[in-house]
Amino acid sequence: MKDLLGFLIRRLGWMAITLWAVYTVSFVLMRAAPGSPFSAERAMPPAIEQQMRARYNLDAPPLQQYWDYMWGILSRGDLSWSIKLEDYSVNQVIAEGFPVSASLAIFALVFAIILGVSAGVISAVYRGTVADVAMMATAVLGIAIPNFVLASIAILLFVFLIPLFPAAGWGTLRQVALPALCLGLPVAAYIARLTRAGMLESLSREHVRTAFAKGLPKRTVIIKHVLPGALLPVVSYLGPATAGVLTGSLVLEKIFALPGMGSHFIYAATQRDTTLATGMVLTYTVLLFVMNTIVDLAYAVIDPRVELE
Repeated sequence: MKDLLGFLIRRLGWMAITLWAVYTVSFVLMRAAPGSPFSAERAMPPAIEQQMRARYNLDAPPLQQYWDYMWGILSRGDLSWSIKLEDYSVNQVIAEGFPVSASLAIFALVFAIILGVSAGVISAVYRGTVADVAMMATAVLGIAIPNFVLASIAILLFVFLIPLFPAAGWGTLRQVALPALCLGLPVAAYIARLTRAGMLESLSREHVRTAFAKGLPKRTVIIKHVLPGALLPVVSYLGPATAGVLTGSLVLEKIFALPGMGSHFIYAATQRDTTLATGMVLTYTVLLFVMNTIVDLAYAVIDPRVELE
């Protein structure tokens, strides 16, 4: 318990430093980029633009903007108001978009883990067979093809040619299935290769050979003696996989017209909504840090030899 508490305290400290660094870099880059949030084809009257700048504290010196925004986050958890989405605060936009993005990511990860582990186990158990070659070739294709390309192919196949799923929308299982499938397939391909490699290594160990020599059923040996050790690389990969799912969902949410954080993030970047973009960057940073921490804890639980540092 003492080690766990110390580990969590250290992680919180590193997360605070990381958030500060990310916020600083984001602030500098967005202020250094040409243009302004009020740039448009139709010029805004100077008096109205001045009022808008005063409302969002953009008329203050850059250093004052930096500290005011940071103090609002630290003291009240306030990410300010969106510049382009009138009457919406950044907190409200994130609160409405997070459940959608989180649901999509969870469905994609669950699908990827089930499919990837199953394919890796079958491929390792039947090493050198047609099934092994076919699954690993499919895994290579899954890694090589970007998820937005998979999304385009899936829409052509399963929306227009074979109308099994709707092209867009959110709220039903049929609407989330196709984007989750496209988001999870590349992750499943990596997991399949990692599982296969871990299984082959575990199958060559002495205690596994001893279990087979004792006459234990093949399924029992694989589940109890082989699979736990083979899944350690998969657990380590889940941290980067979560990052890939979260960042990959930015494009897929736009393709499938999902009202998640990714769509708002892209909107904020294209419309130069600096407050919304900053809030999204900080939110994604927190999510990735939390998921990596959970993965490290899970790794220590699965393998007692691993110490939390």
